[in-house]
Parts: sequence; structure tokens; C-alpha cells
Amino acid sequence: MTSTPTALHALHEAAGAQFTDFSGWWMPLRYDSDLTEHHRVRQGVGLFDLSHMAEIMVTGDKAGDFLDYSLSANHSTMEAGRAKYSLLLAPDGGILDDLIVYRLAHDSFLIVANAGNRHTVVDALSDRAGQFGVDVVDRTDQTVMVAVQGPDSQSVLRALPHLGAAQPLEQLGYYRITTATWSGHDVLIARTGYTGEDGFELYIDKEAGASLWEALMIAGAPWDLAPCGLAARDTLRLEAGMPLYGHELSADIHPVQAGLGRSVDKTKSEFVGKGSDPAPGARVLVGISAQGRRAARADYPVTDVEGNVIGVVTSGALSPTLGFPIHMAYVDAEFSDPGTELMLDVRGTSLPGTITRLPFYTRRKDQSHG
Repeated sequence: MTSTPTALHALHEAAGAQFTDFSGWWMPLRYDSDLTEHHRVRQGVGLFDLSHMAEIMVTGDKAGDFLDYSLSANHSTMEAGRAKYSLLLAPDGGILDDLIVYRLAHDSFLIVANAGNRHTVVDALSDRAGQFGVDVVDRTDQTVMVAVQGPDSQSVLRALPHLGAAQPLEQLGYYRITTATWSGHDVLIARTGYTGEDGFELYIDKEAGASLWEALMIAGAPWDLAPCGLAARDTLRLEAGMPLYGHELSADIHPVQAGLGRSVDKTKSEFVGKGSDPAPGARVLVGISAQGRRAARADYPVTDVEGNVIGVVTSGALSPTLGFPIHMAYVDAEFSDPGTELMLDVRGTSLPGTITRLPFYTRRKDQSHG
């Protein structure tokens, strides 16, 4: 399979990016060192190309009711301008994808899905749409999505010339979205993020994406804005305890196992996957911290102190912010209490670890410089 470059590929090449295939997209992995890019977002501001993410529009008078039936959360009662984390479940309750759903108007929703699950989500929504008379339209190939992330992100957007938002950015709360224009182009500006920091996501037509990226780089120069790749994005989200589909989430995992039970509104009369629970004894997602400088990687075994396998690592890294190894893993429920001591099998070497509450890192609300 040939990887697809984003509309900003030439700009990434010019910036010296190293690339990797990610879910069929040819994406920038890093431009500088992973540590530099990670710290840039934690301490200042970084710019990400997220055009690989899937953007799906759902429109129609019954769009809210349709999403109530098709997804785990309640969306019909959302106010316009709000966002909500939700799950697309299989009939047996397994997670087909995790999503962010934005309500743009009474009859209009934007769904942002993971790149690797784009067609799964579009197909599932299309299959479930019939009785509701809604339109499901995949806008991924026509959309550029960029994210400005970090404490200085609001300052950068304020400095962007020709940006006019329907709602002042300082009034745009977390998990909110607003319409805007930039240099004559329609833009959506959301404030959600996947890094644990304050930040904004901008959605614009593909033809204007490169111009917007270049304008953001110029506007952000006083704050040393620089592009960041997927490697930094991964360590940032891991510190923030945010699951990644294909690692912490899959069709074999039920929401309650992943600690996402609150994203399932069981009060709804009917929705796909309702009433389906994981098998008895199913493992649960936990955080594990360790000492030293070595981190276990995905698929490495987790054992009890006697060496019995009790789980498996799904993500692991030496935390750039905290300075010690952190992991997410699925373990037998009896070992999931915070403070429980266990072992991580790192290529035949057992390293001690401790169950730790997620997230590992939480930003202080006063860290935003905007």
C-alpha cells in the first residue's frame, strides 16, 4: 500500500521532517529531536499537521437522534458549539473507534475519527443512517486540520492576521468549537487537544491549508512556534493518559475495561452495543510508573512479583516531563489498585513497577499564557 501525503507535505519536507507511515498516511514523525518537540508543547507552543484524521459530516433534522442510536454518548441534547468524546461500538460492545463529536447546528455535526478507522466509521454510520434520513459525508480528503498546542497557543492565534472568529478565543471553553474566517476562507476552530495542554484545532479547505500553516508559522515566531511530529504527540498523549486506538482501544476491548464507562450513556433507550458487557475476568486498563531510564514497550508482558503473567503493556516511554518511565497496560483486575507492585518484562529483564492513577501529568490551569 502506498502511503498518502497530506496537503502540507512539501512544507514538511522543506522543514527537514523525517516521515513514517501512519494508518496509510505519510506523516512527519519529527523535525527536531523528540525531546525538543515534546518540551516545546509543554512549555511554549508547537504546530501539528493532523490532516490524516478523518472528518465526517452528519446532517439532517434527526441527526442528533441518529447519533444517539449510533454512538455511545448522548448527542441530541448537546448545544451548538459543544464537543463530546464518544465511542462507536460494535453490536457486541467492542470499540470500533473513539471519536470527538462537535455540534455545529441543530441539524449539523462534525465527527473526527482516527485515521486508521476512517472507512470503518463511515461505513458503520452509513449502515445505521437509513431510518433517520440523515446524510453522512466523508470530508477527509477536502480538509486540512492543524493543531496549535501549548500554553502560548492562544497568543499565537491572536497574532494571526485576518482571523475573525464568531466567538472570542478567550471565551471559547474546553471542548467547544466556533466558526471563523481567515483570509476569506471558512474555518472551524475547536479547543480540545490530545496533548494534555491548552490548544486549538483549525479545520480549513484543503486548498488553503498550506497558506494557513505558513501564516501560523510567521505569527508564532515571537513565541518560537515550530512544527512537531507524531513522536512527540505520542509521548504527550501518554503522559496525559489518553488512549490510542490500536494500542489501548480495539474491537476486542469494551469501554468499561478502558475506563471509558462514563462515555456510555446507558440511560438511552436504544443504541448499538447497549447491554453488552466484557467477559468475566476481563483485564482493565491501568497506568504503571517505574524507576530508572528503561521503559517497557507495547506487547511486553506484565507479571506479578512472583513472575506470573498478569497483563500486557499497550504503550510505554520514558516521560520527558516527569523523568521516569510510564506505561499504560491491561492487567488482571485484582492487580489494578493504585500502589500495587508488579514487574515489567523488558526483553528478559524484570523491572519493578507500580500501578499509578491516570493521568500521569495534568497541566495547571494557570499555565495558559493566553
